[in-house]
Amino acid sequence: MRDVTVPAPPPPQVRLALGVTGHRAGHAAFARNEAAIAATLCQILDLIDAARASAPSAVHVGPFAATRLHTLLADGTDRMASGMGLERGYELVAPLPFGRRLNRAINSLTSDPAEARRLLAGEDALDPVTQSHAAAIRELSDQSQVLGLADADEAIAALFLDKLDRPHDGAVASLFAAECSRRVALAGRILIEQSDLIIAVWDGATTAHVGGTGHTIAVALELGSPVVWINPAAPNDWRILLAPEALATVANPPDCDGRIEALTSLVQVALDPGSDEGQPGFTALANERWRDASNPLSHAYRRVEALFGGTTLRQRFRRLRQRYDHPEAYVSGQGAAFLRQASTLPGADHALIGKVGSEVMQRFAWSDGVSAHLSDAYRGGMTFNFVLSSMSIVGGVSYLPFVGPEHKWLFALAELLLLCGVLLITLIGQRRHFHTRWFETRRVAEYFRHAPLLIILGVSRPAGRWPHGADASWPEFYARQVLRGVGLPQVAITQDYLRGVLTGPLADHVRSQRDYHFGKAQRLSTVHHKLDTLSEGLFQLAVLTVTTYLVLRAFENAGFVAVETVEYLSKYFTVLGVMFPTFGAGVAGVRYFGDFERFGEISEVTAEKLDHISRRIDILASAPAGAIGYGDVAELAHATDDVVVAEIESWQAVFGGKQIAVPV
Repeated sequence: MRDVTVPAPPPPQVRLALGVTGHRAGHAAFARNEAAIAATLCQILDLIDAARASAPSAVHVGPFAATRLHTLLADGTDRMASGMGLERGYELVAPLPFGRRLNRAINSLTSDPAEARRLLAGEDALDPVTQSHAAAIRELSDQSQVLGLADADEAIAALFLDKLDRPHDGAVASLFAAECSRRVALAGRILIEQSDLIIAVWDGATTAHVGGTGHTIAVALELGSPVVWINPAAPNDWRILLAPEALATVANPPDCDGRIEALTSLVQVALDPGSDEGQPGFTALANERWRDASNPLSHAYRRVEALFGGTTLRQRFRRLRQRYDHPEAYVSGQGAAFLRQASTLPGADHALIGKVGSEVMQRFAWSDGVSAHLSDAYRGGMTFNFVLSSMSIVGGVSYLPFVGPEHKWLFALAELLLLCGVLLITLIGQRRHFHTRWFETRRVAEYFRHAPLLIILGVSRPAGRWPHGADASWPEFYARQVLRGVGLPQVAITQDYLRGVLTGPLADHVRSQRDYHFGKAQRLSTVHHKLDTLSEGLFQLAVLTVTTYLVLRAFENAGFVAVETVEYLSKYFTVLGVMFPTFGAGVAGVRYFGDFERFGEISEVTAEKLDHISRRIDILASAPAGAIGYGDVAELAHATDDVVVAEIESWQAVFGGKQIAVPV
């Protein structure tokens, strides 16, 4: 049956994502310098647009998608930036700390409990000023892609009304402020994770207020996101902050030299897909060929795993040919369970779930198949090299017991052919870059394997926290842009939604990966120990062979064994004395190259981490109704993501220096 070739998925559109945070309109410095702040913000957006338009990567990846702007839609900085973004044709995305109605009521700035109750009921406010604020929020929300963190709305709404009903109760006001700040911090974290660059209007006073602008800036810098800081007291003196330590220098006089060039560079780096010899990484992926099944000629490494890791004859000698999931069939096959679970979540964003299937899962299946084929070619080729090299050495001397010197050329020819095979496999592997291509496509596949779970929660790895490969960074860029294209779910995340994710997709993903890694760890440990035992056994046989030969020679000298007998047997002992240590060294070479023990340890550590997360999931799932928070579930998703990325980095560290080469 001929392989079916599936073309590479189309490259994602590349987009720049900005986040904006800042003081509200009631902040003294903001109110005093609002026009100057607007002018500076406009200038910065102009510089960003110019840098985007002149980005060299546009030549390779084509026209960029519309810039995406993330704000929380609060009055002041957020609304100012939102209006500018809409005028420039940006996509407006709003991760709100509350559901739409509660967000509108709180941000209407009303102090009248009756007006608050009207807004919470979905009605218009009677007071013109309050209604003006509420209408502005509604208008911006209607023009935005909104993710509302509504899981605590009932409790927050009760606190909100209690605060308005009892305006002189400081304890109630403090509790409401604290709970709101925590919700704003959660939304701010989403804004940071989804953005390449943060623009912040901040007075530089403190980072201590959770959910405040200073706190958001501090979190962004800790997560590796650069921040363009505008001081509302001196808007023209904006500067760029690149690390948490920069917060200790905000009181220093501003250094404005080179800031335009620095901002331009930040934008263009954010849009750079990475390149190899002048070609963007997207081209490298598009040039790969997907096959529907593995090649039996590349199964040497996996045959070693089966032979030494299996517990029964059937497992050891099973057929190894793999059938890879067709990308389109994956959605209705292995991916169907997740899509079904995601679709039944309360208020699920079905359009986004459709994108998860078509944009993420199909890319996973394609890159997973390509990577599996390259893995077989690289690891199978190198394993075969060890076998051929051992056979060539033994073949070169095995003529001794069987033919005379005049026929040695036949064995020499066989040795030459085996050595040429080693060189040919090595040359093909090096020229076709099996090692590098396997690393790159495997990274892409693993990011997509895990991504659907993050997407339905609105969770992402911040741009500054993605790992970097030693040779190329395009796999991370590619995955990030695909996920950006899918975007945030347009849902109100409720308690039922969170519980559904927690006990469904999240629990299933963590447990399946945990069980896979526990099984893999046990299998690879078995392979390592059996190869070790075999290698040692062959060297022991070599020692026994040489010892036996020397004993025979001693018996010959003592007259107990005929000289002719020893001379006849010496040729066999010579072959055995070469064969046993040669194959012992070959087995040890396969064991060293495969590094089964270290890979098993990596999988064991990964499985233990995932098992710990699984227990945390069980604990949280046992919480009573209303006690599960978005931050709790998002933290578990982040912890799982961290485990996945750590495992990728670990196996790359193991195989990173093991290029395909002559096994000398």
